Amino acid sequence: MGDNGKRMRDPASQAALQTAEERGVLTALDRFESQQPSCRFGREGICCRICSMGPCRVGTSARGERIGVCGATADTVVARNVSRMVAAGTAAHSDHGRSVAHTLLLMGEGKAKDYSVKDEVKLRRVAAEYGLETDGKPSQEIARELAAAALSEFGQQEGQLRLLKRAPETRQEVWQKQGVTPRGIDREVVECMHRTTMGVDTDYKNIIRHGVRTALADGWGGSMIGTDLQDIMLGSPLPVRGKVNLGVISNDKVNVLVHGHEPILSDMIVEASRDPELIKLAEEKGAKGIQLSGVCCTANEVLMRQGIPSAGQFLEQELAIATGAVEAMVVDVQCLMPSLPEVAKCFHTELVTTSPKARMPGVRHIEFDEERALDVAREIIRVAIEKFPDRDPETVSIPQHPMDLVAGFTTEYVFRMLGGSFRPSYRPLNNGIIEGRLRGVAGVVGCCNPNFQPVEQGHVDMVKELIRNDVLVVQTGCAAIACAKEGLLAPEAAAKYAGRGLQEICEAVGIPPVLHVGACVDNSRILVACCEMIKEGGLGEDLSDLPVAGAAPEWMSEKAVAIGMYVVGSGIFTVFGNSLPVEGSPAVHDYLTKGMEEDFGATWAFEADPVAAARMMIEHMNEKRAALKLRPMMYEAEEAAAPAS
Repeated sequence: MGDNGKRMRDPASQAALQTAEERGVLTALDRFESQQPSCRFGREGICCRICSMGPCRVGTSARGERIGVCGATADTVVARNVSRMVAAGTAAHSDHGRSVAHTLLLMGEGKAKDYSVKDEVKLRRVAAEYGLETDGKPSQEIARELAAAALSEFGQQEGQLRLLKRAPETRQEVWQKQGVTPRGIDREVVECMHRTTMGVDTDYKNIIRHGVRTALADGWGGSMIGTDLQDIMLGSPLPVRGKVNLGVISNDKVNVLVHGHEPILSDMIVEASRDPELIKLAEEKGAKGIQLSGVCCTANEVLMRQGIPSAGQFLEQELAIATGAVEAMVVDVQCLMPSLPEVAKCFHTELVTTSPKARMPGVRHIEFDEERALDVAREIIRVAIEKFPDRDPETVSIPQHPMDLVAGFTTEYVFRMLGGSFRPSYRPLNNGIIEGRLRGVAGVVGCCNPNFQPVEQGHVDMVKELIRNDVLVVQTGCAAIACAKEGLLAPEAAAKYAGRGLQEICEAVGIPPVLHVGACVDNSRILVACCEMIKEGGLGEDLSDLPVAGAAPEWMSEKAVAIGMYVVGSGIFTVFGNSLPVEGSPAVHDYLTKGMEEDFGATWAFEADPVAAARMMIEHMNEKRAALKLRPMMYEAEEAAAPAS
């Protein structure tokens, strides 16, 4: 595919890019190239636009200081900008969680009749964590009370978020000592915006610390609430086989793509797509049925609960339409490219917005209503069916590169997977680390970004290096989709790519070396799994003691910044592929990459080379293993002891 082979790693995406170019369809990669070279001031974080005296590009004054019109230094400006990114990311994830809690409340009140409690065990367990009485109560009543309790945490002004108690006591003490224990989700976001407005906080460390507090309100608040309540209402995922890549789009069926992040509607669209009446209507229009597939994090949600195939990650949303075979793309919120209406106009595709928070000019809007959810879903499917006769066979070009994967590993399932139904436990995982079969665990998450080309290479190269060195990898979001397309989320990948110790674990348990644990909001599952490792014993007393690390090799979104900040704030070393916009302030950069170790027991690191970044994570795990006085890595020790040939 010529230059497209340098732009996208995935052959299906390369083919789709070629098709888009031939038809004159501009994609994100084209627009990325038109923006080069990027603004240095913005990239370094020293551009300030929070008042109208500027905007200020914080350069060097006559006295040698880097200041804006108001006198704000580069340290202040950079800290403000990063913390505002955290606030935006926290707001996005947490508003998602609020929407889920609102739907659960309507269900509990009998108003959202298309939903029900699908995981009663988790309902009662989470309700107990909120201090609710469950004995003798019907599930609907418990759901109503739990939803109300969860919703109260968004506007809560004092106290602390309830789910923080899942963290080890030592970690809770760190948060108390640093003054970053979140009180209420909305309060921390509002205070973060207040502190960073003109003329308020100018101490860069103080600003960053509140950024941590805001991020913790996401990871241990809004995101965790969203994950838990989705499991209760939509069902906790179980491992399921599925397929991924643009090749899942059907040549002879009505294709409906769901895209965004909130699965409350997409779960209903799955049900509607299986409606015999609608399937019959599709056949009357000349189709052989209805094919539903997903894009971005909604893809992960419907994949792990319903087995619906994933068409691709964030940067493939335009390419999916460019196949010419998509009747409707249904979007909710987050990571929706404003270019979608223009791309859809080049084909017969109907773009449908569903959220009042995310409308697009000139696009059909069918507003989602929880109280008539299935009716709305059926209406959307009918719109797609009516578009099928408009498909032009001459414009259809579907790349055929589908890949198998296994998705849907949750904290709860890992208990049963490792310990069995009668003695569920994390002991086998801890023992694998203690005995030296596993070096540790890495969470490789985040977006796909045209700054890294070929796109997806960063995820794939990092993960291959980690599993080759006996690191079990867990993934969410677009990172999981990228590695799934490489075959890394299939059990067969262990024999092909993993080190000997990890291979043994995978073969014994029957798992891939890379575990799919959900959408980006589900990074909270990784936090809970780490807490369970501490509870199981033998790996220290705090999350900062564990031989674990996090990474986002191609991060793009403000949500990724919030995730990274709550992971570091929870005591877990985290590597980002490109730096946060902090290079304009050596003081802020040094605090993030060095100083946070003293305050939080973990730091950030920035490394564009994915293999070098993986080696940093491996070295970090080695240091943690040494501090815990664990055995040497089993097979490395054998090789070291073997006589030279």
